[in-house]
Formats: sequence, C-alpha cells, structure tokens
Amino acid sequence: MVRRPLGNHHHGPDTLLVTSDATQTEPVMEMTGEATERLRETITRARVVLWDFDGPICRLFAGHSAERVAGDLADWLEGRGLRGLLSAPERESLDPHVVLRAVDRRHPNSDLVAELEERLTQEELRAAASAMPTPYADPLIRTWAAMGSRLAIATNNSPVVVRSYLEGRGLLPCFAPHLYGRTGELHHLKPHPHCLNRALTATGAAPADALMIGDTPSDHEASLRAGVPFLGYARNPRKAKLLREAGAALVVDSLEAVLRALRDRA
Repeated sequence: MVRRPLGNHHHGPDTLLVTSDATQTEPVMEMTGEATERLRETITRARVVLWDFDGPICRLFAGHSAERVAGDLADWLEGRGLRGLLSAPERESLDPHVVLRAVDRRHPNSDLVAELEERLTQEELRAAASAMPTPYADPLIRTWAAMGSRLAIATNNSPVVVRSYLEGRGLLPCFAPHLYGRTGELHHLKPHPHCLNRALTATGAAPADALMIGDTPSDHEASLRAGVPFLGYARNPRKAKLLREAGAALVVDSLEAVLRALRDRA
C-alpha cells in the first residue's frame, strides 16, 4: 500500500466566502458569527455526507495534468481517423470528461466509448499516485466518521481510482463500501444525480438528511436534482465565483472552517 504525504497544509490564501486561511494551526481570519452558525446548522442536520472526490478530497491532477490527458484522448481519436467526433470547443476544453461525453453522445454504449473510458481510468490511476490531498480533508473525514456520520463518495471519476487513493491515505474504512463513481452509462455523469441517488439508496438516507460537498456547478446541480443540501468548496476565487453564479448559497474556501464547526458541535 502506497502512503502519500500528509499534505494537509498549503501556502498562500484560499479565498473564502466563509473566510479562513488553510494553514492547519493558525487561521488568519475568523468566520463571521452568522456564517459560522449557518455552517453549524448545515453540518448538524447531515446524517450522511456525500463527497465529490477530485477537489474536496484531493487535487487528482496536481502532478499529472488534466489538460494533457484531455489532449492525449483527443490525439488518440485523431490517430484513428476520428477527429470529426469532437467539435473545436470540445477539443479545446482541456477537460477529459468533456471528450468522453462528446464521444458517448455520438456513439453511445460502443466499444469505442468503452476503450476511451478505460484509457481515462488508467490516466486517473497514474494521477492518483501524485494527487495532492485537499488541506484538512483527511482530519475532517476521520472526525466525521468517528462521530458516527456515514460517508459516501459521489464522483465522476472512476471508483477504482477513488479506492486506490483512499487506500493509500488510510481513509477507505471511512467510506467503504459507499464509493459511487463513473460507470459505463456515461449519461449518468453529474450533473445527473445518479451517483447521489445510489448513495442515498444504499445508506437509507432521505435527501434532506444528507449533505453534498462539491466544488463545481455540476456538483451543485446534481445535489439540487437529488434534493440534497449542498456545501461548496472553492480553492480559489474563480471556483468560488462559478459556484456562486450557479446558485450555491454556502461556500467555503477551506475545509478547516468545516472541521472547526464539526469539533465545536461535539
């Protein structure tokens, strides 16, 4: 089992909507009382916590560029004379999932899609070896699990990749067996709520008793469609702006704020 560096710290500010710096021991700015209370209420209601993977738990492509992976998938298609399967914006998206979805829309359930998805899974597995843990994610996960909450993964990444990363961090027991990720039915990728609904069904939780932690507008939309309250995590101002524009009402730039609120509740 590969053990990755702890990494629950970083340098430089993460901006907040509920604001604190993510140095692990010395927050630079305290949350406002109103924001703290809203956060406490949100986590207190949650009996089941659904986590997106790439973003809230780790930066999967921190050392293995997602842009390069997307380009390699596009090049692979072009090398097989299939350049026309991607529009110019899709080729330039720099997002592997955009490439995968585009091919699936044009050739659903085909061997071509299956092979492309497997290539992406292998790239994600390579990326997992150098993934950067999100600051405070590990202690937050362990604390929530220790307090009796059920945790599940709801992600567009491969569940094989999620399992590999969580095993390497010693976090798999906090989630297993509730790892719900990409399947062969690519139309079920978020913003479709399929993986959230699978997690709710498996844990026996009502949507109102759950909480989704995500970092993209598609995570927010999936939570809305599943009827699950949403907590946004934004590691930079751009992501915060996207979440706000998507309608996310509660967004933090550091999971330290969530960890503090959870420990205060104990």
